[in-house]
Amino acid sequence: MSEYFGKETPKLGFGLMRLPRKGIVTDVEQVKKMVDLFMEAGFTYFDTAYVYPGSEAAIKKALVERYPRDSYTLADKINAFILAPTEKACKKQFYTSLERTGAGYFDYYLLHSIMENNYAKYDKFHIWDFVRELKEKGLVKHFGFSFHGGPQLLDKLLTQHPEVDFIQLQINYADWERPSVTSRANYEVARKHGVSITVMEPVKGGTLANPPEAVKKLFRDYHPDMSYASWAIRFVASLDGIITVLSGMSSIDQMKDNLSYMKDFQPLNDEEQKIIQQAQRILGHSSTIPCTACSYCTKGCPMGINIPEIFKAANKQLGNGQLAEAREAYAVAAPEGHKASDCIRCRQCEGACPQHLPITDLLQQAREMME
Repeated sequence: MSEYFGKETPKLGFGLMRLPRKGIVTDVEQVKKMVDLFMEAGFTYFDTAYVYPGSEAAIKKALVERYPRDSYTLADKINAFILAPTEKACKKQFYTSLERTGAGYFDYYLLHSIMENNYAKYDKFHIWDFVRELKEKGLVKHFGFSFHGGPQLLDKLLTQHPEVDFIQLQINYADWERPSVTSRANYEVARKHGVSITVMEPVKGGTLANPPEAVKKLFRDYHPDMSYASWAIRFVASLDGIITVLSGMSSIDQMKDNLSYMKDFQPLNDEEQKIIQQAQRILGHSSTIPCTACSYCTKGCPMGINIPEIFKAANKQLGNGQLAEAREAYAVAAPEGHKASDCIRCRQCEGACPQHLPITDLLQQAREMME
């Protein structure tokens, strides 16, 4: 299977969970303007769900009734634990969503918000088989699931269901190592299985559009004109294997901001990646190695191991999910005879390290990651 289902997909998706409102109803006229801006910029991916109040009806009026069906892609979801007391009621969601949107079929269809406390219900209601059958009938083009659990469950599900075309994960730089979210671990499980990813919560529900002042200063000092949200979305869009990054836009201004840097998307460069790693440390959830590359550790190493460069390579994976780049950098930093596995644990390096890092243990970690 091609990672992008035969074509390169623009990496910004319009998440329809937080649409603008007038009082308690969706502001459809504003949504139409947002859809027009999005489509004019060349983006095509829209994401809704049965349980998003008013979203499916709004996208019918703003998108489906106004654009040719082959000019956009629409994702929708089936939920087995909200408003689904029975298997019949759960399966009925698909046909209700199809009627609400008027889309005729869904390009992407997901089992919604799977986690440890609900995944068994999708089995009990035979939803995996149901969605497979929908795909066979042409009512669904690609199917997958959105996921809020841990890496062990994700690995189990992808092993049991190799037929899924994609998955949707919560990934952002703040949750990259957060124990309750485990963005990095889940991302790496997906990559191990070769499954492409759509990303939700890249700005963490808007939190990363207004991060702590110390993080704001990092971003302002490097590029004062870039929005804080842009750092969050570009971080995720720079990862390998990403189909699209969903932004739950609630206003025309938010749409314009996202389009300003995603229309001609540029992945984070090395300096920007390092700034993100600093932001992760400030937020208190980082597994990157805080090596300052002073090279004091290398001067007396009997094995001639280039410790700072090995740690730099490891941080490409630990901080930013650059698996291939990490291995390429490691191959350059650690030729035969000078690899992390060649460490004899004499610990002279640790005595010289001004950061007091457990270097021998970190070299073992690098060996396990990249050899």
